[in-house]
Amino acid sequence: MINTFFWGSLLRLGESLFQAAPTILVGFLVAAVIRRFLGYELTNRVFGGSSRRGLLQAWIIGMLLPVCSLGAIPVIRELRRAGLPGGTILAFALAGPLFNPLSLLYGLTLSQPQAILGFALCSLIVVTFVGAAWDRMFPGTASPEPAPGAVPYGYKRLLSLFIYVSREIVGVSARDVLAGLSGIVLLALILPPGGLQNAMGQDNPLAPLLMTLVAMPAYATPMLAMSQLGMMFQHGNSIGAAFALLSFGAGMNLGTVTWMRRNYGTRPSLVWMGLLAMVVVLLAYGIERPLRAYESAAADHTHAFDIYCRPFEFGISDPMGAAWSRLRQNRGVHELYAMFALVGFVVSGVLLRAIDPKNRIEAWLETAAPATDSLRRGIDFVVPNAVVGGAIVLGIVGASVVGCFAYYPPPGEVFEEMRIARAEAMAAALAGDRQHAEQWIDILDDWTRKLQVGVYLRHGHLSEYHRMKAHVLREKLEQLEHEVAEGDEAAIKKLIYEIGQCYQRMHFAYFEDL
Repeated sequence: MINTFFWGSLLRLGESLFQAAPTILVGFLVAAVIRRFLGYELTNRVFGGSSRRGLLQAWIIGMLLPVCSLGAIPVIRELRRAGLPGGTILAFALAGPLFNPLSLLYGLTLSQPQAILGFALCSLIVVTFVGAAWDRMFPGTASPEPAPGAVPYGYKRLLSLFIYVSREIVGVSARDVLAGLSGIVLLALILPPGGLQNAMGQDNPLAPLLMTLVAMPAYATPMLAMSQLGMMFQHGNSIGAAFALLSFGAGMNLGTVTWMRRNYGTRPSLVWMGLLAMVVVLLAYGIERPLRAYESAAADHTHAFDIYCRPFEFGISDPMGAAWSRLRQNRGVHELYAMFALVGFVVSGVLLRAIDPKNRIEAWLETAAPATDSLRRGIDFVVPNAVVGGAIVLGIVGASVVGCFAYYPPPGEVFEEMRIARAEAMAAALAGDRQHAEQWIDILDDWTRKLQVGVYLRHGHLSEYHRMKAHVLREKLEQLEHEVAEGDEAAIKKLIYEIGQCYQRMHFAYFEDL
């Protein structure tokens, strides 16, 4: 029993850390650009300073940057150093993780576009109202710090980015990131496997409230939240619960709350959370009926929230092996590379703390450049820090857009991956290997969603006919998952045949009838 709790919690922690690695890396890089390239004065102007438009600008910038709620932590640390008001900072912390180019495209393709755009509008309402109210209740929260010394042009500027990320990733921000991940471990200890499958139906008037309570300690990347929203739409779950999940599961985490309490105090932090919960719940109930017209028929269960529950039943023979196998199967290549990069920065940060605890390297980096540096000629000319920093930030945004084509491959590549996943899932189902079957069924389900987004990217449209072909296959996969759990061999064989037929029809539709 103890092993089940331990390895189940460790699996949830590992899954979340791998999923978050790319966006955490982006967050630390953006924070480094703010400190070393843009500077505090320019950052203050870009975010609107203390003007009324600051909340709107924070929302827009947050929507563009590919960060999660954990990746936003080092960014808001620098925004506070730059002297921005607390409402603007917290507005960015909430808006940044909700949408980015990758997740927005995913949501528009797999969920109902009207509902996703409605969620985006509601997030603007939440950010502006809560931020403005909080600033009015707690004025004077801006606390600017002296700007760091300028780094001379040349290799020192690039080295300064590396040094900043290395130190910061083992500093205070790292503790807040770990605090944010602790919420998913807490839920895995409390919620039994499948404990939320029947709780979020649209006929349950308490669904938005219940989801708010679950989502507050939870952590979800923007992509995971959008995937869960897609499953909620597919099963006709509560629209209000979906909005609460997006607002708190993706938008906030315990690390953000820890950061708020340390910088603004307990009472202002509690007021912010109270205002946020009140507005989110009111909007959740307000949009429930208007957006229900875009929903599918209600289902009696969903697996969308299994990621927040304990992964293993009691009595499993080898929880350690099962946890390692599932973690190895579920991680993406981009997540693995990002994790390697994070580990490299952590090692560098530990070494810097050991050999240079007094920050002598930073003092050397900030040594004034010779006067001749400004008189260079030819192709070796000086580019202002603000231009380089802006180019890096825009490059990150552009890379996330271009990365859509890599993350969502063309149909030919997708079907090759689906062929492998289908063979693994069906073989495991026939053999009665529940854990292996569930892993590969989830992978196959995910590839059907990437197929839709990839086609939409390359053709500019996705017909209802093609959506339905993928939807029918996913429905059959979900039925197979339940029959594998029940152990009904006859039903499993029948479903495997039906899945094969659905797969062939979908293959034909996406290759011959597009």
